[in-house]
Amino acid sequence: MARIGVEESLTNVSDALKAKGYDVVALRQENDANACDCCVISGQDQNVMGMQNAVVQGSVINADGMSADDVCQAVESKLQQ
Repeated sequence: MARIGVEESLTNVSDALKAKGYDVVALRQENDANACDCCVISGQDQNVMGMQNAVVQGSVINADGMSADDVCQAVESKLQQ
């Protein structure tokens, strides 16, 4: 099953993805995104300093304004591409 990195503040999203069988990793620091197929961020501190260093090779989903179900659908959609 795919490995999904989820920002720590998104516990409802982590729980929903785990319930669907995904391997969920908490994103605490930059290195946590390594080897993730997809990452989910809250969008609250997105690009604060204007830097754009890509750490993850997979997709990044901004969960701002989305429900846990919406995020799960977005993850499934990105993984099928």
